[in-house]
Amino acid sequence: MPTLPRLALCLLLPLALEACARPAPSTAGAERTEATTAGTLRIDTIATGLDHPWSVALLPDGGFLVTERPGRLRRIDAQGRVSPPLAGVPAVFAEGQGGLLDVVLDPGFAGNLRVWLSYAEPGDGGTAGTAVATATLGDAGLSDLRVVYRQLPKLEGPNHFGSRIAFDTVDGKRGGHVFISQGERNQKALAQDLSVLQGKLVRLDLDGGIPADNPFVGRPGARPEIWSYGHRNMQGLAVDPRTGRVWQSEHGPRGGDEINRPEAGKNYGWPVISDGMDYLTNLPYPETRGRAAPGMERPYHVWAKSPALSGMAFLVGHPDSAWNNSLLLGALAGQRLIRLSLDGERIVGEERLLGELHSRIRDVRVGPDGAVYVLTDEADGQLLRLVPPAAAKR
Repeated sequence: MPTLPRLALCLLLPLALEACARPAPSTAGAERTEATTAGTLRIDTIATGLDHPWSVALLPDGGFLVTERPGRLRRIDAQGRVSPPLAGVPAVFAEGQGGLLDVVLDPGFAGNLRVWLSYAEPGDGGTAGTAVATATLGDAGLSDLRVVYRQLPKLEGPNHFGSRIAFDTVDGKRGGHVFISQGERNQKALAQDLSVLQGKLVRLDLDGGIPADNPFVGRPGARPEIWSYGHRNMQGLAVDPRTGRVWQSEHGPRGGDEINRPEAGKNYGWPVISDGMDYLTNLPYPETRGRAAPGMERPYHVWAKSPALSGMAFLVGHPDSAWNNSLLLGALAGQRLIRLSLDGERIVGEERLLGELHSRIRDVRVGPDGAVYVLTDEADGQLLRLVPPAAAKR
Protein backbone atom coordinates (compact mmCIF):
# COMPACT_ATOMS: atom_id res chain seq x y z
CA MET A 1 0.00 0.00 0.00
CA PRO A 2 1.48 3.40 -0.91
CA THR A 3 2.46 5.68 1.98
CA LEU A 4 0.32 8.79 2.43
CA PRO A 5 2.14 12.11 2.25
CA ARG A 6 2.65 13.71 5.67
CA LEU A 7 0.24 16.64 4.90
CA ALA A 8 -2.52 14.27 3.82
CA LEU A 9 -1.99 12.17 6.92
CA CYS A 10 -2.20 15.26 9.15
CA LEU A 11 -5.45 16.29 7.49
CA LEU A 12 -7.03 12.86 7.69
CA LEU A 13 -5.99 11.94 11.22
CA PRO A 14 -8.35 14.38 13.06
CA LEU A 15 -11.27 13.14 10.95
CA ALA A 16 -10.41 9.55 11.71
CA LEU A 17 -10.15 10.28 15.43
CA GLU A 18 -13.52 12.07 15.39
CA ALA A 19 -15.11 9.15 13.56
CA CYS A 20 -13.71 6.77 16.16
CA ALA A 21 -14.89 8.94 19.03
CA ARG A 22 -18.49 9.24 17.81
CA PRO A 23 -20.36 5.95 17.42
CA ALA A 24 -22.28 5.61 14.18
CA PRO A 25 -26.08 5.48 14.52
CA SER A 26 -26.99 1.86 14.99
CA THR A 27 -29.67 -0.62 15.87
CA ALA A 28 -29.54 -1.94 19.41
CA GLY A 29 -31.90 -4.59 20.65
CA ALA A 30 -31.13 -4.44 24.37
CA GLU A 31 -34.16 -4.91 26.63
CA ARG A 32 -34.41 -3.88 30.26
CA THR A 33 -37.12 -3.61 32.88
CA GLU A 34 -37.84 -1.15 35.68
CA ALA A 35 -40.11 -1.50 38.67
CA THR A 36 -42.79 1.20 38.85
CA THR A 37 -45.68 1.95 41.18
CA ALA A 38 -48.04 0.32 38.66
CA GLY A 39 -45.95 -2.77 37.80
CA THR A 40 -43.02 -3.69 35.62
CA LEU A 41 -42.03 -1.34 32.80
CA ARG A 42 -40.26 -2.87 29.78
CA ILE A 43 -37.61 -0.73 28.07
CA ASP A 44 -36.50 -1.66 24.54
CA THR A 45 -33.61 0.10 22.81
CA ILE A 46 -34.51 0.81 19.18
CA ALA A 47 -31.45 2.81 18.06
CA THR A 48 -28.31 4.39 19.51
CA GLY A 49 -25.56 6.72 18.29
CA LEU A 50 -27.88 9.65 17.55
CA ASP A 51 -26.27 13.10 17.87
CA HIS A 52 -28.32 15.07 20.40
CA PRO A 53 -31.70 13.94 19.03
CA TRP A 54 -34.43 16.48 19.73
CA SER A 55 -37.73 15.11 18.42
CA VAL A 56 -39.27 11.89 17.13
CA ALA A 57 -42.33 11.47 14.90
CA LEU A 58 -44.00 8.07 14.55
CA LEU A 59 -44.53 6.99 10.94
CA PRO A 60 -47.55 4.87 9.92
CA ASP A 61 -45.29 2.04 8.67
CA GLY A 62 -43.84 1.53 12.16
CA GLY A 63 -40.74 3.63 11.49
CA PHE A 64 -39.67 7.01 12.83
CA LEU A 65 -38.35 10.42 11.86
CA VAL A 66 -35.79 11.83 14.28
CA THR A 67 -34.24 15.30 14.30
CA GLU A 68 -30.67 15.80 15.49
CA ARG A 69 -30.04 19.29 16.85
CA PRO A 70 -26.91 19.97 14.71
CA GLY A 71 -29.24 19.98 11.67
CA ARG A 72 -29.84 16.41 10.52
CA LEU A 73 -33.09 14.54 9.96
CA ARG A 74 -32.91 10.74 9.97
CA ARG A 75 -35.37 7.99 9.17
CA ILE A 76 -35.34 4.91 11.39
CA ASP A 77 -37.21 1.85 10.17
CA ALA A 78 -39.31 -0.51 12.29
CA GLN A 79 -36.26 -2.75 12.81
CA GLY A 80 -34.22 0.19 14.13
CA ARG A 81 -32.01 0.72 11.09
CA VAL A 82 -30.90 4.36 10.92
CA SER A 83 -30.70 6.15 7.56
CA PRO A 84 -28.04 8.60 6.44
CA PRO A 85 -29.13 12.24 6.90
CA LEU A 86 -32.11 13.05 4.67
CA ALA A 87 -31.70 15.70 1.98
CA GLY A 88 -33.69 18.93 1.81
CA VAL A 89 -33.52 20.00 5.47
CA PRO A 90 -33.35 23.80 5.95
CA ALA A 91 -30.17 25.46 7.19
CA VAL A 92 -30.19 25.87 10.97
CA PHE A 93 -28.48 28.03 13.59
CA ALA A 94 -26.83 25.19 15.53
CA GLU A 95 -25.45 27.09 18.50
CA GLY A 96 -26.37 26.78 22.18
CA GLN A 97 -29.98 25.64 22.36
CA GLY A 98 -30.51 26.32 18.65
CA GLY A 99 -30.62 23.83 15.80
CA LEU A 100 -33.12 21.47 14.21
CA LEU A 101 -35.89 21.03 16.77
CA ASP A 102 -39.38 19.55 16.43
CA VAL A 103 -40.72 17.22 13.74
CA VAL A 104 -44.40 16.25 13.47
CA LEU A 105 -46.57 14.67 10.81
CA ASP A 106 -49.30 16.74 9.19
CA PRO A 107 -52.83 15.69 10.24
CA GLY A 108 -53.34 14.67 6.59
CA PHE A 109 -49.99 12.86 6.28
CA ALA A 110 -51.55 9.65 4.95
CA GLY A 111 -52.59 11.52 1.82
CA ASN A 112 -50.06 14.33 1.46
CA LEU A 113 -46.82 12.98 3.11
CA ARG A 114 -46.37 16.42 4.62
CA VAL A 115 -44.12 16.96 7.65
CA TRP A 116 -43.57 20.00 9.83
CA LEU A 117 -40.21 21.11 11.23
CA SER A 118 -39.34 23.77 13.77
CA TYR A 119 -35.79 25.09 13.97
CA ALA A 120 -33.57 28.01 14.82
CA GLU A 121 -33.24 29.90 11.54
CA PRO A 122 -30.05 31.92 10.96
CA GLY A 123 -30.36 35.60 10.07
CA ASP A 124 -28.02 38.44 9.22
CA GLY A 125 -25.17 39.43 11.51
CA GLY A 126 -25.25 36.31 13.66
CA THR A 127 -28.92 36.66 14.56
CA ALA A 128 -31.46 33.85 14.66
CA GLY A 129 -35.10 33.15 15.36
CA THR A 130 -37.53 30.27 15.62
CA ALA A 131 -39.03 29.20 12.30
CA VAL A 132 -41.39 26.49 11.10
CA ALA A 133 -41.41 24.90 7.64
CA THR A 134 -43.42 22.20 5.92
CA ALA A 135 -42.13 19.76 3.31
CA THR A 136 -43.05 16.55 1.51
CA LEU A 137 -41.32 13.40 2.76
CA GLY A 138 -39.78 11.13 0.13
CA ASP A 139 -37.58 8.05 0.34
CA ALA A 140 -34.32 10.00 0.29
CA GLY A 141 -35.33 13.35 1.75
CA LEU A 142 -37.63 16.35 1.73
CA SER A 143 -38.99 18.34 -1.20
CA ASP A 144 -41.25 21.36 -1.66
CA LEU A 145 -39.94 22.98 1.53
CA ARG A 146 -41.96 26.06 2.48
CA VAL A 147 -41.44 28.31 5.50
CA VAL A 148 -44.82 29.00 7.10
CA TYR A 149 -43.68 30.90 10.20
CA ARG A 150 -40.77 33.11 11.22
CA GLN A 151 -40.24 34.63 14.65
CA LEU A 152 -39.52 38.33 14.16
CA PRO A 153 -37.39 40.18 14.80
CA LYS A 154 -34.36 37.86 14.68
CA LEU A 155 -32.02 38.45 17.60
CA GLU A 156 -28.50 37.64 18.72
CA GLY A 157 -27.94 34.90 21.28
CA PRO A 158 -28.02 31.10 21.38
CA ASN A 159 -30.86 30.41 23.85
CA HIS A 160 -34.64 30.09 24.30
CA PHE A 161 -35.93 29.09 20.87
CA GLY A 162 -38.56 26.60 22.14
CA SER A 163 -40.04 24.94 20.05
CA ARG A 164 -42.86 22.46 19.61
CA ILE A 165 -45.70 22.08 17.13
CA ALA A 166 -49.22 20.74 17.85
CA PHE A 167 -52.53 20.57 15.98
CA ASP A 168 -56.04 21.10 17.35
CA THR A 169 -57.18 17.59 16.49
CA VAL A 170 -59.68 15.80 18.74
CA ASP A 171 -60.70 12.17 18.22
CA GLY A 172 -59.26 12.29 14.71
CA LYS A 173 -61.25 15.40 13.74
CA ARG A 174 -59.10 18.27 12.48
CA GLY A 175 -59.75 21.76 13.74
CA GLY A 176 -57.62 23.28 11.00
CA HIS A 177 -55.08 25.10 13.16
CA VAL A 178 -51.49 24.64 14.28
CA PHE A 179 -49.95 25.89 17.54
CA ILE A 180 -46.25 26.80 17.66
CA SER A 181 -44.40 27.29 20.94
CA GLN A 182 -41.19 29.27 21.26
CA GLY A 183 -39.06 31.20 23.73
CA GLU A 184 -38.39 34.86 24.49
CA ARG A 185 -34.76 34.45 23.29
CA ASN A 186 -33.55 35.13 26.84
CA GLN A 187 -34.76 38.73 26.63
CA LYS A 188 -37.31 38.76 29.41
CA ALA A 189 -39.20 41.97 28.64
CA LEU A 190 -40.11 40.78 25.13
CA ALA A 191 -42.48 38.17 26.56
CA GLN A 192 -44.81 41.05 27.55
CA ASP A 193 -44.43 43.00 24.29
CA LEU A 194 -47.30 42.20 21.91
CA SER A 195 -45.54 43.88 18.98
CA VAL A 196 -42.97 41.05 18.75
CA LEU A 197 -43.27 37.26 18.63
CA GLN A 198 -40.75 36.25 21.29
CA GLY A 199 -42.28 34.57 24.33
CA LYS A 200 -45.60 33.92 22.59
CA LEU A 201 -47.67 30.86 21.74
CA VAL A 202 -48.70 31.28 18.11
CA ARG A 203 -51.79 29.90 16.33
CA LEU A 204 -51.98 29.66 12.55
CA ASP A 205 -54.07 28.07 9.84
CA LEU A 206 -52.49 24.96 8.33
CA ASP A 207 -51.44 26.98 5.26
CA GLY A 208 -49.60 29.48 7.47
CA GLY A 209 -52.39 32.06 7.33
CA ILE A 210 -53.73 33.91 10.37
CA PRO A 211 -57.09 32.73 11.75
CA ALA A 212 -59.68 35.47 11.83
CA ASP A 213 -60.63 34.54 15.41
CA ASN A 214 -57.14 34.89 16.87
CA PRO A 215 -57.43 37.17 19.93
CA PHE A 216 -55.26 40.06 18.71
CA VAL A 217 -56.42 40.28 15.10
CA GLY A 218 -57.13 43.94 14.32
CA ARG A 219 -55.55 45.29 17.52
CA PRO A 220 -53.05 48.07 16.77
CA GLY A 221 -49.51 47.31 17.90
CA ALA A 222 -50.12 43.59 18.41
CA ARG A 223 -49.03 40.69 16.23
CA PRO A 224 -52.11 38.82 14.94
CA GLU A 225 -50.35 35.43 15.11
CA ILE A 226 -50.35 35.51 18.93
CA TRP A 227 -52.61 33.16 20.90
CA SER A 228 -51.14 33.77 24.40
CA TYR A 229 -48.15 35.60 25.83
CA GLY A 230 -45.91 36.02 28.87
CA HIS A 231 -44.07 32.74 28.28
CA ARG A 232 -40.38 32.07 28.94
CA ASN A 233 -39.14 29.03 26.98
CA MET A 234 -41.78 26.51 25.90
CA GLN A 235 -40.29 23.11 25.02
CA GLY A 236 -43.38 21.01 25.64
CA LEU A 237 -46.71 21.27 23.81
CA ALA A 238 -49.57 18.81 23.40
CA VAL A 239 -53.29 18.80 22.73
CA ASP A 240 -55.42 16.65 25.03
CA PRO A 241 -57.11 14.29 22.55
CA ARG A 242 -60.10 13.96 24.87
CA THR A 243 -60.97 17.64 24.96
CA GLY A 244 -58.90 19.51 22.37
CA ARG A 245 -57.42 21.71 25.09
CA VAL A 246 -53.82 22.85 24.55
CA TRP A 247 -51.34 22.07 27.33
CA GLN A 248 -47.87 23.58 27.41
CA SER A 249 -44.77 23.26 29.59
CA GLU A 250 -42.02 25.80 29.97
CA HIS A 251 -38.73 26.30 31.76
CA GLY A 252 -38.63 28.54 34.78
CA PRO A 253 -35.31 30.21 35.58
CA ARG A 254 -34.04 28.65 38.82
CA GLY A 255 -37.14 26.85 39.95
CA GLY A 256 -40.63 27.53 38.66
CA ASP A 257 -40.94 25.10 35.75
CA GLU A 258 -44.62 25.11 34.93
CA ILE A 259 -47.51 23.62 33.01
CA ASN A 260 -50.09 25.97 31.54
CA ARG A 261 -53.30 25.45 29.57
CA PRO A 262 -53.07 28.57 27.39
CA GLU A 263 -56.29 30.35 26.51
CA ALA A 264 -56.85 32.95 23.84
CA GLY A 265 -55.41 36.38 24.66
CA LYS A 266 -54.29 35.56 28.20
CA ASN A 267 -51.05 36.66 29.82
CA TYR A 268 -49.01 33.98 31.61
CA GLY A 269 -46.88 36.48 33.43
CA TRP A 270 -43.20 36.05 32.64
CA PRO A 271 -41.16 37.88 33.88
CA VAL A 272 -43.57 39.93 36.00
CA ILE A 273 -44.70 36.86 37.95
CA SER A 274 -42.59 33.75 38.46
CA ASP A 275 -41.91 30.98 40.96
CA GLY A 276 -38.23 30.93 39.92
CA MET A 277 -35.15 32.91 40.91
CA ASP A 278 -32.21 34.67 39.28
CA TYR A 279 -29.50 32.11 38.52
CA LEU A 280 -26.78 34.39 39.90
CA THR A 281 -28.35 35.79 43.06
CA ASN A 282 -30.98 33.15 43.95
CA LEU A 283 -33.32 36.10 44.46
CA PRO A 284 -36.27 37.16 42.30
CA TYR A 285 -35.34 39.03 39.12
CA PRO A 286 -35.75 42.83 39.39
CA GLU A 287 -38.68 42.62 36.94
CA THR A 288 -40.53 40.04 39.06
CA ARG A 289 -43.19 41.42 41.41
CA GLY A 290 -44.10 38.09 42.97
CA ARG A 291 -45.91 34.88 42.14
CA ALA A 292 -49.21 36.51 41.18
CA ALA A 293 -50.46 39.79 39.75
CA PRO A 294 -53.80 41.13 38.47
CA GLY A 295 -54.50 40.21 34.86
CA MET A 296 -51.89 37.43 34.80
CA GLU A 297 -52.46 33.70 34.98
CA ARG A 298 -50.90 31.48 37.62
CA PRO A 299 -49.45 28.18 36.32
CA TYR A 300 -51.78 25.21 36.22
CA HIS A 301 -49.00 23.16 37.82
CA VAL A 302 -45.57 24.27 39.03
CA TRP A 303 -42.37 22.71 40.36
CA ALA A 304 -40.35 24.52 43.04
CA LYS A 305 -37.19 22.76 41.82
CA SER A 306 -36.85 22.77 38.04
CA PRO A 307 -36.73 19.36 36.35
CA ALA A 308 -36.10 21.29 33.07
CA LEU A 309 -39.17 20.15 31.16
CA SER A 310 -39.03 19.22 27.49
CA GLY A 311 -41.32 17.08 25.30
CA MET A 312 -44.78 16.08 26.54
CA ALA A 313 -47.50 13.68 25.44
CA PHE A 314 -50.85 12.36 26.66
CA LEU A 315 -51.45 8.65 27.17
CA VAL A 316 -55.24 8.34 27.15
CA GLY A 317 -57.79 5.99 25.63
CA HIS A 318 -55.91 2.81 26.66
CA PRO A 319 -57.87 1.29 29.55
CA ASP A 320 -55.76 -1.88 29.35
CA SER A 321 -52.67 0.16 30.33
CA ALA A 322 -51.80 0.97 33.94
CA TRP A 323 -50.59 4.32 32.63
CA ASN A 324 -53.94 5.24 31.06
CA ASN A 325 -54.89 8.86 31.73
CA SER A 326 -51.35 10.13 32.16
CA LEU A 327 -49.41 13.16 31.00
CA LEU A 328 -45.79 12.28 30.22
CA LEU A 329 -42.97 14.84 30.24
CA GLY A 330 -39.26 14.65 29.55
CA ALA A 331 -36.89 16.16 32.11
CA LEU A 332 -33.43 17.36 31.08
CA ALA A 333 -31.70 18.44 34.29
CA GLY A 334 -33.86 15.98 36.22
CA GLN A 335 -32.81 13.14 33.86
CA ARG A 336 -36.16 11.43 34.23
CA LEU A 337 -39.40 10.69 32.46
CA ILE A 338 -42.13 12.29 34.56
CA ARG A 339 -45.55 10.65 34.62
CA LEU A 340 -48.40 12.77 35.94
CA SER A 341 -51.56 10.82 36.79
CA LEU A 342 -54.77 12.55 35.66
CA ASP A 343 -58.29 12.40 37.04
CA GLY A 344 -60.07 14.08 34.20
CA GLU A 345 -57.89 17.19 33.86
CA ARG A 346 -56.76 17.25 37.50
CA ILE A 347 -53.17 16.22 38.23
CA VAL A 348 -53.42 13.74 41.13
CA GLY A 349 -50.00 12.10 41.25
CA GLU A 350 -46.40 12.19 40.00
CA GLU A 351 -43.92 9.39 39.30
CA ARG A 352 -40.35 9.75 38.02
CA LEU A 353 -38.88 7.03 35.84
CA LEU A 354 -35.74 6.02 33.87
CA GLY A 355 -33.38 7.38 36.51
CA GLU A 356 -30.94 4.51 35.96
CA LEU A 357 -30.26 5.80 32.44
CA HIS A 358 -28.63 8.98 33.82
CA SER A 359 -29.73 10.69 30.59
CA ARG A 360 -31.50 13.89 29.65
CA ILE A 361 -34.97 12.99 28.36
CA ARG A 362 -35.65 15.31 25.44
CA ASP A 363 -38.81 14.00 23.77
CA VAL A 364 -41.68 11.64 24.52
CA ARG A 365 -44.42 10.39 22.19
CA VAL A 366 -47.22 7.84 22.54
CA GLY A 367 -47.96 5.30 19.81
CA PRO A 368 -51.42 4.15 18.74
CA ASP A 369 -50.96 0.94 20.75
CA GLY A 370 -50.09 2.79 23.97
CA ALA A 371 -46.33 2.22 23.75
CA VAL A 372 -44.22 5.22 24.75
CA TYR A 373 -41.23 6.42 22.72
CA VAL A 374 -38.45 8.44 24.34
CA LEU A 375 -35.34 10.24 23.07
CA THR A 376 -32.26 10.81 25.23
CA ASP A 377 -30.43 14.05 24.50
CA GLU A 378 -26.80 12.93 24.44
CA ALA A 379 -23.89 12.80 22.02
CA ASP A 380 -24.72 9.08 21.87
CA GLY A 381 -28.48 9.57 22.02
CA GLN A 382 -30.95 6.72 22.09
CA LEU A 383 -34.46 6.06 20.82
CA LEU A 384 -36.28 3.87 23.35
CA ARG A 385 -39.63 2.10 23.36
CA LEU A 386 -41.36 1.77 26.72
CA VAL A 387 -44.09 -0.83 27.23
CA PRO A 388 -46.08 0.25 30.30
CA PRO A 389 -47.42 -2.32 32.73
CA ALA A 390 -50.88 -3.73 32.10
CA ALA A 391 -53.81 -2.44 34.10
CA ALA A 392 -54.84 -4.58 37.04
CA LYS A 393 -57.74 -6.90 36.26
CA ARG A 394 -60.98 -6.26 38.08
